[in-house]
Amino acid sequence: MEGASVEEERKKSESESVSYRYWVREASGDAAPAPVPRKLSPQDVVPDSQSPATLGSVWNKAGTWEEKNLNKWASNRIQELLTSIGSLEFSGGCAEISEVSNCSGDAFLVTVRNKKRVGYTYELNLKIKGEWTIREEKKKVKGHLEIPEFSFGELDDLQINVRLSEEKDFLQQDKQQICKDLKQFLHPVREKLHQFEEELKDS
Repeated sequence: MEGASVEEERKKSESESVSYRYWVREASGDAAPAPVPRKLSPQDVVPDSQSPATLGSVWNKAGTWEEKNLNKWASNRIQELLTSIGSLEFSGGCAEISEVSNCSGDAFLVTVRNKKRVGYTYELNLKIKGEWTIREEKKKVKGHLEIPEFSFGELDDLQINVRLSEEKDFLQQDKQQICKDLKQFLHPVREKLHQFEEELKDS
């Protein structure tokens, strides 16, 4: 009986040894390679006729939080809209926006609980050039329209600050009149930014 017991112990030891060697062999490279992630396409997703369509990315079928950066599109579109305003005529002269010299801020699209929300915060500096007739003499005018930080839904509170580039060429009363005239750009600028907001909401 003692011999049988020794034989059983030997077989048990060999069995454990084989099992251990098999585990090592699998871990050393014989196992299947790990799956490689790939981007889903709309064709990869089987439509579920029982559930409503979700917003956002294909992978986000649950409609949970997802944020998309729209800065590049928004900055380009704001500049396109504002430089398309054209020339404004005043009692003493005319002027136009020649360039958007600063258009800094952020725009985003957020999808949360399968609902879309957009927003932005920007500040602008617009270069203007024009010509005024002052005491029967035509003078070139250059300056800037500075628009402090504004956000989505706040266009009714939009403000424009006017800064002339060559103030020394004008008397104080002339500067006041030119600045008053240039503030009339507020209305067309606000209209263009309203258009931008509508396009942003449809993005």
